[in-house]
Amino acid sequence: MIQPGATFKDNLQLLPPIDGVARIELIDATGAMVASIENQPGKQGSLAVYHYLQQVFGGLSAEAAEHGLALFAEITADARERPGAHPNIDRLFGIAAGGPPLDIEVIAAGR
Repeated sequence: MIQPGATFKDNLQLLPPIDGVARIELIDATGAMVASIENQPGKQGSLAVYHYLQQVFGGLSAEAAEHGLALFAEITADARERPGAHPNIDRLFGIAAGGPPLDIEVIAAGR
């Protein structure tokens, strides 16, 4: 497990590449997809974090969410001050605060 640094940009450099990942889907306990993060500009940072959390934790538990918030670094503080501006971070806040965990399914490109 990587040790998050002070900036999101630095932390992104530590994450595994997301080449070959089309998107990730977040699945609730009933098997329903509750969110999807596409591999496209503006979402690739979140995709990389969630992809890494799936590799390390196997899903999105409270522990994984806390680690994800640390990886987002200074953006986490901005998300706290502006709820709704960063929905992928808002989701981590909810799970870290005791919300239900989610499964993370990685969808390969070309699938």
